[in-house]
Amino acid sequence: MKFIDEYRNPARARALLDRIRQVARHDWTIMEICGGQTHSILRNGIDQLLPPNVQLVHGPGCPVCVTPLETIDRALAIAAMPGTIVTSFGDMLRVPGSGKDLFMARSEGADVRIVFSPLDALQIARDNPDKEVVFLAVGFETTAPVNAMAVYQAARESLGNFSELVSQVMVPPAMRAILSSPDNRVQGFLAAGHVCAIMGYEEYEPVAAEFGVPIVPAGFEPVDLLDAILKTVELLESGKSGVVNAYGRVVSREGNPEARRVMQEVFEIADRSWRGIGVIPASGLVLCEAYARFDAEKRFDVGHIAPRESPLCQSGEVLQGHLKPSDCPAFGKECTPQTPLGATMVSSEGACAAYYRYVELLMR
Repeated sequence: MKFIDEYRNPARARALLDRIRQVARHDWTIMEICGGQTHSILRNGIDQLLPPNVQLVHGPGCPVCVTPLETIDRALAIAAMPGTIVTSFGDMLRVPGSGKDLFMARSEGADVRIVFSPLDALQIARDNPDKEVVFLAVGFETTAPVNAMAVYQAARESLGNFSELVSQVMVPPAMRAILSSPDNRVQGFLAAGHVCAIMGYEEYEPVAAEFGVPIVPAGFEPVDLLDAILKTVELLESGKSGVVNAYGRVVSREGNPEARRVMQEVFEIADRSWRGIGVIPASGLVLCEAYARFDAEKRFDVGHIAPRESPLCQSGEVLQGHLKPSDCPAFGKECTPQTPLGATMVSSEGACAAYYRYVELLMR
């Protein structure tokens, strides 16, 4: 199949690995900043096949994982209110709040529904005019356009019973936070191809220039990832920074102008809390004043809710590349997919879940 089989070709993968081994003469630490890439790397054993002086660490690229605990607690509080329907993508329902998750709330009688798009939540609002319908709008720049479009459409229809509990975050400020940390060990980034498909890669160019690092937009298949790793190592070995696009069949410098336009129409930039990391300045999107009436946090007055994070969970250290999941003392013991302490063990894109599935179980 075009664009699939050739990017899983073993001969091409071996050739790229050989080239990486030839080029990599120094020790390098590269962060992939996408949970989907993390799973592909571990599933295909790429981290084990790379030369020992090229190490991959896993960044805050899982949208479920970085959704702050207080957002889950606010969703739970809204779900407990009479006359409300809380809608969400399925992977958010098992993310632990301070005391329980949305699945537990549903088992206790709350009307919590899984949807595949915020436009499905809009339809639920149309079908239930006597109910307040809330969509849990989380994610990076990939989900922001469709979440913005749902609010835009609700405004056009004067749909007064629809709102969004927004926890949208952006990648470049997270990169800046990681690179600014005194404990930083990251020397180059693999950027998330699907985010770059929306935003382009021009927004990474100032980051690369300021910190003197290479940033390489990458795809998700083994050949995609190995090609991006090779390009990153080549830049590092030559002492060069900048952005080199390794996902040209999908990503352009400008991205998707129409998607960016609707985001800018509905959202504005604000500080945002990241689970396990804390507040990163100017790293989030919130509904702008013209659409503030669709802000569920304000509509239901849940902004004051304070969370209680598990003291055993070290997901923040994992998300910043300071620890690998298996280095956490609770990993595979107190924290498993059945009894998760943090979102990184819950999400299908979480690094802890990936290690548990592809590394921990193989060691047993």
